[in-house]
Amino acid sequence: MKSHKLILDTDPGVDDSMAIALIANSPEIELHSITTIFGNGPVSLSTENALRVLDIVGLQEVSVYQGANSPLLRDYHGEGAKVHGQDGLGETYMPPSSRKPNNEYAAVHLVRSVMESPGEITIGAIGPLTNLALALRIEPRFASNVKEVVIMGGAVSVPGNASPLAEANIHNDPEAAGLVFAAGWDLTVVGLDVTQQVVIDANWLSELTENQSATTDMIAAITPHYLDYHKERIGQDYMPVHDSSAIAYLIDSSLFTTKKLSVSVMKGDHPCAGQTVADWKNHWGKEATINVCLGVDADRMKKMYLERVGGNLK
Repeated sequence: MKSHKLILDTDPGVDDSMAIALIANSPEIELHSITTIFGNGPVSLSTENALRVLDIVGLQEVSVYQGANSPLLRDYHGEGAKVHGQDGLGETYMPPSSRKPNNEYAAVHLVRSVMESPGEITIGAIGPLTNLALALRIEPRFASNVKEVVIMGGAVSVPGNASPLAEANIHNDPEAAGLVFAAGWDLTVVGLDVTQQVVIDANWLSELTENQSATTDMIAAITPHYLDYHKERIGQDYMPVHDSSAIAYLIDSSLFTTKKLSVSVMKGDHPCAGQTVADWKNHWGKEATINVCLGVDADRMKKMYLERVGGNLK
């Protein structure tokens, strides 16, 4: 297994919070810092929640840097509150952290951190990709100095969850995603193709939280609203594990089957905006450089989460 010095770009979020909990219990990952982005709520809420969750999972030393509050070229009309609650954490309204975010803007922090440690920083992006796109615009050498980028986003072989064709993180800023997908760096896409294969229900969550800790108490509190949304809106008694799947890839990529593909993002003002289109048969004649996750050992991944976050070694 590889080790990573990770900057997590995130919009917490129920599933983002579960991903942070996994990071906190994974020695393979050194969490360098968190940058926040709009998505599941306004960026100010993402920042507040990142600080809250870091405190709960025991990563109080990790600094948070606030980023973009809107897409590059369009208005944001996200429905994060319906999914994650008005507070982003399942209507739990947890007390705020006593800590404050760093004053440095997220995209500037990304560039500075990478250029100070070329080839050492991995970026995990589990929200819209606006901060990464801005960093690419600030510093032309940024992409070539990042060790690796893993994003939770996209859907190349399954329907979308924000539109018939688009996954939510890409749909929230297609123009930014287009820049990120075309940057030529070591990019792995952990999209709905695999995250919707890793599903958990109330029974699994009960097993996770039977060994009480501050972290499992948080997960027990924030997940019922998320489960209820999937039941009421989609008719499912389970929820997919989106963001933790990207972290699981960083921890153990052997959990996933992947294929190198050329992938483009549909942009503009039309129904296909945000769709990630894979060139399966090399019609475009472009080099297949993006590592796309297409399969996952869901049982093994869920077992890993139970063991690490829940301390459940059965």
